[in-house]
Amino acid sequence: MPSTLLHLPPLDALRGFVAVARRMSITLAADDLCLTQSAVSRQVQALEAHLKTPLFVRKHRALALTKAGEQLFQLTDSWMERLSDYVDEVRHGERPRPVTITASIGVTALWILPRLGTFQAAHPHIDVRVAANNRLLDLSREGIDLAIRYCRESQAPRSAVRLFEERIVPVANPAVAARAFRRNGLLQQVFLELDDRTRPWLRWSDWLKVQGMEGARPTSTLHFNQYDQVIQAALEGHGVALGRVGLVAPMLQDGRLVAQPGTEVACSDYAYWLVQADDAPRADVALLRDWLVAEVARMPDGMR
Repeated sequence: MPSTLLHLPPLDALRGFVAVARRMSITLAADDLCLTQSAVSRQVQALEAHLKTPLFVRKHRALALTKAGEQLFQLTDSWMERLSDYVDEVRHGERPRPVTITASIGVTALWILPRLGTFQAAHPHIDVRVAANNRLLDLSREGIDLAIRYCRESQAPRSAVRLFEERIVPVANPAVAARAFRRNGLLQQVFLELDDRTRPWLRWSDWLKVQGMEGARPTSTLHFNQYDQVIQAALEGHGVALGRVGLVAPMLQDGRLVAQPGTEVACSDYAYWLVQADDAPRADVALLRDWLVAEVARMPDGMR
């Protein structure tokens, strides 16, 4: 009887797929793997050919996973992480277990990573692993210690710590803000839109409705499938974004972004919660947990 191993796709193709699915960008995935973009593209195409189904939808300036791609990513992402940890252990011997924290890609890029250097400087002996993922991961099964969850209070575990609430305000870089935030200037700009229908308050049509401008249209709209891409586009002057105040607070404080005065909308039923997998965590996990809470306490009152 032929071995079922013969039907499995090549490891290089799976690795290329996971890298692209994590980044939703062939360019960034190629950088992560130290390969050319064409090499990564060929890996993904080879995997799609092996499975006889598309794994990505190619959109203008963006990628999205198909249903088959999402299912495969759920299977392979955590498996690749565990395999990587095992290889590291075998190569370098027993090492302290890293503290693993997970959050959405946007929260990781905009809130965790800009602050993580101060924790590493204060605790250089603690290894930290960041698992950015828009899926809701099972903390125990995935070996994750801490998570920042974005949900309603009723959906948060009892032991979760409320970090900050959701507040929305239009933001742009100073040059664009000078034009957009004057009288009647907003609709003359390009709107930067997150393609996520599960969170309507992050969509321009719903924000305009709250402001009494239902049906209003901008000059044009740029669409993105990750929130950190929306903010990066705003920083680069491509248009106006709906800023999640808690996530873009440092950029508002240092002037890289400017908020439209008097238009903030609070979404009080959603907030950012810190969740820990173990009620009695290891000492290094507790250190990172307490540092995260302290970082929130240092944020200005109007930004948390």
